[in-house]
Amino acid sequence: MPKSSTDRPTAPDTVWLAAGRHSGPAPQNAVRERLRELKSSERIQDFLETGDATVPGGHVFEARWFAADGVTVRARLVTDAREEVGGDRRWTLAAEAERAWEEAWQSPAEVFWPADGGLDWERDAATGLRLRDVNPLPKDDAVLRRLIKDSGRHSWSIHVVVHEAMTPDREGRLPLVRLLPPALRHRVVEHRASPEQYHAVNWALGDLDASVPRGGAVILPGTPARVGYDPEDHSVRSVFLDGSAPTELLDKVARFAALPWPMPDDAAAALTALRKEWRLLTLEEELARARAQAASYAEALEAMTRSRDLYREATELAHAALADMEEFRDAASAVRAAAEGQDRNPLTKTLQRVSDTLRARRAPRVEAQVEAARDSLRRARETSG
Repeated sequence: MPKSSTDRPTAPDTVWLAAGRHSGPAPQNAVRERLRELKSSERIQDFLETGDATVPGGHVFEARWFAADGVTVRARLVTDAREEVGGDRRWTLAAEAERAWEEAWQSPAEVFWPADGGLDWERDAATGLRLRDVNPLPKDDAVLRRLIKDSGRHSWSIHVVVHEAMTPDREGRLPLVRLLPPALRHRVVEHRASPEQYHAVNWALGDLDASVPRGGAVILPGTPARVGYDPEDHSVRSVFLDGSAPTELLDKVARFAALPWPMPDDAAAALTALRKEWRLLTLEEELARARAQAASYAEALEAMTRSRDLYREATELAHAALADMEEFRDAASAVRAAAEGQDRNPLTKTLQRVSDTLRARRAPRVEAQVEAARDSLRRARETSG
């Protein structure tokens, strides 16, 4: 059963996440050259390239740079060597800053991916649609419904559906997403429904409990929906496709992006990998990690030494108890041997008193030694565990 939004961790406001597709040859050379260029021009501090242990042929690129006011950003791009439908390959990018992400900051995708070089990489992972362009909705109703479903249920991106009240001119066909702040680039997909698709698109949107006003726009809630999402608050009645900036829509997209996002499993995994598998360390971070490892080893060694001492104590107590038991057994045997056949002899009563005395003195002592040995053994096991 899929997790509900309340079961999922929400993305911290310090995090930037995106998933896309690229086509054509393996992009490692182009990404590597891009990062080298940025490092040589000091636009990034450093980068590191490794293989992806989970995917044969996959690559991992890590980069570190400063955003505004010296805020450090760490980002991790993973390119998948496995082919998707149509020969495309998936990429995921997770970035985290030292404070909440700001809209004016550069899109991390633009750090790794070159603007040119023949790579087709600016496409949504779930749908294959362009991330910074207009995507006309398909004319076939069944294909349209499937596309809307994939957009609303399987994508990390923010999907905006715009209905054209009338066929726009050249200025009106320009993508609205180009007007979004830099940090929202590569995170928003713009769909366009033609004038005659009004009923068809709303029929498809019904699966997501959303609808687009005639000549307006709606932001899809995602699956699970973002915390605090309200269809009325995230739709716009009128969008003028005349080349002007649709201020109301752009503002609502930015506010939607700021809502708590219950991360899909693969997005949560990308963030975990960024935090747990990060290898591009500064000298200070390497020293801190070395100190932490040394402290951990010292703690483990102390626990092993303490466990060894407790096991030795338990062994010594057990041996002492066994020795007392042997002494008690020998004395008792001597009493029994002396008493056999001499029941009426005064020696019998004397030996019996000796036996009773030994029993009264030794038994509690042996029991105490055995219990002490058991306690030491239990503590030793707890320490070693």
